[in-house]
Amino acid sequence: MHPVLINGQWISAKSSGAFTATNPQTGETLPGEYPISNWDDCDRALTAATAAYQEMLKIGREPVAKFLGLYADKIEGQKQELAAMANLETGLPVAPRLHDVELPRTIGQLRQASAAASSQSWTLPTIDTANNIRSLHASIGPVFSIGPNNFPFAYNGVAGGDFAAAIAAGNPVIAKAHPAHPSTSRMLAELAHAAAGEVGLPTGAVQMVYRTSHEDGLRMIADPRIMATGFTGSRHAGLAIKRASDEAGKPAYLEMSSVNPVVILPGAIAERSTDIVGEFCTSCLMAAGQFCTNPGFVVLIAGETTEAFVKAVAQKFSDSPSGTLLTSGVRAALGQSVKTLIDSGAVLVAGGSADQGPRVAFENTVLRVSGSKFLKSAETYQTEMFGAASLFVVAKDLEEVTQIMTHLEGNLTGTIYLAKDGSDDAAYTKVATKLRQKVGRLLNNKMPTGVAVSAAMNHGGPFPATGHAGFTAVGFPATIRRFSMLQSFDGVREDLLPDALRDQNPDGQLWRFIDGNWTQK
Repeated sequence: MHPVLINGQWISAKSSGAFTATNPQTGETLPGEYPISNWDDCDRALTAATAAYQEMLKIGREPVAKFLGLYADKIEGQKQELAAMANLETGLPVAPRLHDVELPRTIGQLRQASAAASSQSWTLPTIDTANNIRSLHASIGPVFSIGPNNFPFAYNGVAGGDFAAAIAAGNPVIAKAHPAHPSTSRMLAELAHAAAGEVGLPTGAVQMVYRTSHEDGLRMIADPRIMATGFTGSRHAGLAIKRASDEAGKPAYLEMSSVNPVVILPGAIAERSTDIVGEFCTSCLMAAGQFCTNPGFVVLIAGETTEAFVKAVAQKFSDSPSGTLLTSGVRAALGQSVKTLIDSGAVLVAGGSADQGPRVAFENTVLRVSGSKFLKSAETYQTEMFGAASLFVVAKDLEEVTQIMTHLEGNLTGTIYLAKDGSDDAAYTKVATKLRQKVGRLLNNKMPTGVAVSAAMNHGGPFPATGHAGFTAVGFPATIRRFSMLQSFDGVREDLLPDALRDQNPDGQLWRFIDGNWTQK
């Protein structure tokens, strides 16, 4: 039985059971048992995190920045071993996905978090000299970080964006590994533990359990010692976390569900249908469709070119081999979602069934429905199909497309393909006006898969894509502010203020909002 990481030590869990991981490519059980921690483990971790927070307030930002940089270096030094383990547990290919794409992204965002922690740019220091009131963002306290199944590195509870942001803000983190890839998470936690020890972070700054009961997990989220939660996963689990957090009066930053609508206007299809077919199929089938930004909902206007487009996509889906899904649970959920849409009147165009055999897989699937049918059951037709599957909604005209836009739920992304010759510009304006308020990131003439770790990125969106439309899970420094509190100082003597709020700029480089103007003075 593998130990858990609590208060700076790998110790035997106080467990209520155990679980194992499965290789989704072969159906074989992987070696090693992992504990389902009971409340004793949770309580010990919470107590250690509370003590660690008080210590982190004293040591300042530089040890935190050094930890994040050193952790990134250690991950880079173990890329091959980490990619090999994640491949066994998730079925995702070592190259290019894990070794060449996701691990470099994970390393890069840890280094961006390190730079932001060191510079204090994320704190937005604000000074009103006339009233001698000063404010900035600062750490909030222990954070619970819960990672998803589909990104074993970039969103991992003990290495991903939420973890990096929470630590960069100066908070201790209790991570929960995803049960689909416990050994990958253990390897990451071992590297984090080593880096934390080398730079002298408090022993409870980085902790990890593998799994808890649902009741104990929600109890942790509501516990007064946890100040915020970061979560990426299903809508069902996210809503349970939101309820527990709301009742306790604390923030939970949730990435839950998104069908990521793609509107393809007639001029674009007439101009470059073959290219768009290729771009769509590449995006939707990549990693067996297991991306939060997978284009799972396509809106078109009826016509001969549209029929040819749908036929070409269906043929390409049928000709392409199905990808390996992360778990049997993902396959079961995908099958249920497809069934829900078909039972509601959607027509199956391609795929629609689970693959037979030990490999966890599901046929590449295309469904279609008319715009008028969609409008009668809009909520049902936006059921997320997490996998290589997409629903095509064929509207009778542009007016019906705009009506469809008004019935969309909140999404992470929304895409509009339009002709390059300007023939779709007027239609674009009508559609974008409706779509813009429904999505966190609006794209033109490119598919939504691929989330750059950029300061300008918004990986968020209106509910139910996330719990808060004003925040992003990707992009420094903005992502750090989710795990902060706004602290105001009114009439406080200058030598008692944080250095970023004193009259003298601490390094001459920090941008501060002083009397209505951004300045480095």
